[in-house]
Amino acid sequence: MSKDEVLNLLKSVIYPGFSKSIVDFGFVKEVEIGDRIFVGIEIPSAKPEIAAELRSAAQKALGADAEILIKQPKIAEEKSNSRSGKNIAPQIKHFVMISSGKGGVGKSTTTLNLAISTAKLGKRVGILDADIYGPNLPRMLGEDKTQASVVGQKLKPILSHGVEMMSMGVLMEEGASLIWRGSMIMKAIEQLLKDVAWSDLDVLFLDMPPGTGDAQLTLAQSVPVTAGVCVTTPQTVALDDSARGLDMFEKLHIPIAGLIENMSGFICPDNGKEYDIFGRGGAQKLAQRYNTEVIGEIPIEIAIREGGDSGKPVSFYAPDSLSAKRYEEAARKLWEKIEKIDREELADNSAIQPVMDGKSACSN
Repeated sequence: MSKDEVLNLLKSVIYPGFSKSIVDFGFVKEVEIGDRIFVGIEIPSAKPEIAAELRSAAQKALGADAEILIKQPKIAEEKSNSRSGKNIAPQIKHFVMISSGKGGVGKSTTTLNLAISTAKLGKRVGILDADIYGPNLPRMLGEDKTQASVVGQKLKPILSHGVEMMSMGVLMEEGASLIWRGSMIMKAIEQLLKDVAWSDLDVLFLDMPPGTGDAQLTLAQSVPVTAGVCVTTPQTVALDDSARGLDMFEKLHIPIAGLIENMSGFICPDNGKEYDIFGRGGAQKLAQRYNTEVIGEIPIEIAIREGGDSGKPVSFYAPDSLSAKRYEEAARKLWEKIEKIDREELADNSAIQPVMDGKSACSN
């Protein structure tokens, strides 16, 4: 029997709850023909009953002598008591929270280009658009018309430009507003972490809503955030709000990886010169106050705006631009910070679980 014949027989094995086969879904990863047939299958569901049903159906299609190996995600036991941490997405190695004290500083643009630049370093990268009220990442990736699909019991993340992405923007009607209370926001963020079939990622970037509220606290309590990055602009008003963001990282016991100063200079398209129209270097003083550093200074460049509007990120489509090179430098510095945090075992959210010795985490 040939490999094509084996695959043709396996097309009769329908994934539970769907009309498509495991072959159509691309779940059949290996087929070896020898003294006996070996088939390796990888599925997104951790439920043993799903694996048992598929093994039985594959055995029936290929015969009792066939060897069927089914790989499933390993879900670690969730710990949520007051003396231990909690991680509802244990297959992801690192979580990086990208935050800003205020809106309009280019946080989502920075998150996207930082993620793509990290993927270019050879890392497996994902982006969770946790800005529930204003999800922009689907448009920035050119996926604003893409519909989310379901595999097994989970949403399948959208693979685009070398990174996995999930956003409320692909789950709701375009232009629709969300008028939700804080409790609904908290539940939505938990579901976007737990009910999405994220791969075994090296890092998941968390694009947070502006400010320091329910979304940030819920996420920090749900997974051990490896590092926090604060996006700011050079103006004093923006820096004031960024200080609150850095203070939030400290109170949530999130190691601070650094600041990214966005709109740090303007590159004139006529002569290529750089002008400090909003000032420059303000983030340096703030970084010193919080014992961290500025890991990137990103200028205003027309290509960044054009890329965001057209779904063609500058880090992917204009890798030789000054902005792309600065994003790459920031990604390298960030990864060095992550490795240091790993060595010192600093990522731990046990201290901010909802109840600690009878007190709310918010009171500590």
